[in-house]
Amino acid sequence: MSINLHLKPQQVSGEGYVIVQESLHRDGSLLQYTGMRIVEIEPGAQYSELLERDECCVVAVAGRIDVSDGEQHFAALGTRQSVFEQKPTDSVFLSAGKQLLVTAIDKARVALCYAPSLKQLPTRWIKADEVGVEHRGKYQNQRTVHNILPDSDDTASSLLVVEVYTAGGNFSSYPPHKHDRDLLPQESLLEEIYYHELNPPQGFVFQRVYTDDRSIDQTMSVCNGDMVLVPAGYHPVGVPDGFSSYYLNVMAGPRRIWKFYNDPAFQWILQRD
Repeated sequence: MSINLHLKPQQVSGEGYVIVQESLHRDGSLLQYTGMRIVEIEPGAQYSELLERDECCVVAVAGRIDVSDGEQHFAALGTRQSVFEQKPTDSVFLSAGKQLLVTAIDKARVALCYAPSLKQLPTRWIKADEVGVEHRGKYQNQRTVHNILPDSDDTASSLLVVEVYTAGGNFSSYPPHKHDRDLLPQESLLEEIYYHELNPPQGFVFQRVYTDDRSIDQTMSVCNGDMVLVPAGYHPVGVPDGFSSYYLNVMAGPRRIWKFYNDPAFQWILQRD
């Protein structure tokens, strides 16, 4: 299948902000449920948009921001100047119909994560100290996860949002797993978007996306600021020695539950002592 899963930054300037990367689910797009926009905002400048059909999770990726939904105001959100401080950060969830306004206190990078709004829900500040942190894997399969909007949290109707840190020499989203069948309780159907950052930034990671029938089979050299789209299939990430990987995931599908299926050829990896 000849589709483009690897998106490079394409900057679109506004007044005091730059959209540095985006993938939005719109008519004719590859993804039906998930969207993401990365915005860099200058100190004192604002970014605004009306959420018409989507709910949105605003993640303070770096820098400090104020966030408003037109009625409620959340001030001085954000805990880090770089994602590689590895601190959980603040986020705000908004339902469709809200007027989103983000104001930068200092130079800020913000992720806007979108999915269809299935019902009206309250706006919620997801405080940094409420974000669950877990360490997964062993051997060269270790990573740290910040669960911003997991499926155990009923704040959202569609959205799932997570940050993942992987040290050099390790694999993440590994053993290869997928979630592209509406086959509960064994597997759920969830699209996914990865937004990648690297430390130091001149590096790269490898990400492969492949389906069982290989109708999708792409291996990508992914650089700082790139996005990878996962409409279906397995999607492991490998991090070269000497570099650290951060990625932000948004997932969504017809039902808000994360049940994944491991590639049977790699199942033995989980059975090692």
